[in-house]
Amino acid sequence: MPIYLPIAEMSVDLFFLIGIGAAIGFISGLFGVGGGFLLTPLLLFSGVPAPVAVASVTSQVVASSTSGALSYLRRGAIDIKLGAYLVAGGICGAFVGVWIFGILRSLGQLDLFISLGYLIFLGAIGILMMAESIRSLLKSRKAGPPAPRHLPGQHSWVQILPLRARFKKSKLYISIIPVMGIGFCIGIIGALLGIGGGFILVPALVYILRVPGTVVVGTSLLHLIAVMAVTCVLHAVQTQSVDILLAFCLMIGSVAGAQFGASAGQYLRGDQLRALLAIIVLGVAARFALTLLLSPADPFSMSIIGFGEVL
Repeated sequence: MPIYLPIAEMSVDLFFLIGIGAAIGFISGLFGVGGGFLLTPLLLFSGVPAPVAVASVTSQVVASSTSGALSYLRRGAIDIKLGAYLVAGGICGAFVGVWIFGILRSLGQLDLFISLGYLIFLGAIGILMMAESIRSLLKSRKAGPPAPRHLPGQHSWVQILPLRARFKKSKLYISIIPVMGIGFCIGIIGALLGIGGGFILVPALVYILRVPGTVVVGTSLLHLIAVMAVTCVLHAVQTQSVDILLAFCLMIGSVAGAQFGASAGQYLRGDQLRALLAIIVLGVAARFALTLLLSPADPFSMSIIGFGEVL
């Protein structure tokens, strides 16, 4: 059943969009990730214009992550103060990211930037995840004492920075500079590539700031929802690229798919899940590489740029 997407200016089968949303929801439930870093590429591969794909996914990420954040909030597993500093930095990054987004779009280089960004970004993340999962699988076959882990409050260069604040929920006393800096970088990436950045933020909080695992996921979700909501509004106002109908169809599928993914994830070990996710990420990166390297079927295109002029 085809439906017309007014902002994307194209007709797409309704069940196809719901199917994409369900697939990403399944992956989100299976691996515990937001899925925006896979949903945006799938939309691009399906022919959705890059500005619309990036901007519309932000609203879908907000909707799909809200229930999880509320669950963590009810359990008291969110550091509100730490999250506030992350959100402050992330909102500043979102403004900068949307500004850069508009410049690249006006220069006609947005598609190229997004393809290169995803190729580099997903390629690096996929390689690191694959290497880590392989090491974990090899270690699981060897008997021996577990490797020592860093305890909360043990810091290196973070501890000597100025403007320190006490975060009672996380049992930390650290500078707000790296906290806001991490949020700022995630905000820029989210605005430019249409991803929440949770799979970057969580390791950054754990390994750089030493945030305890009991609050790290909930705090990351708080940052994701607030920053992606602001990013969605900025895209809607400044770039007019948010297609609500597209986002709504994706939401319907992702809600259903997430339930099946969460159930399936109970039958796989953590290292197996990470290895499988790394394969998927590397596959998407390889698809972007082919897009950049292969010649297009139609190297020339025509589009109306205004006042009857044709480019």
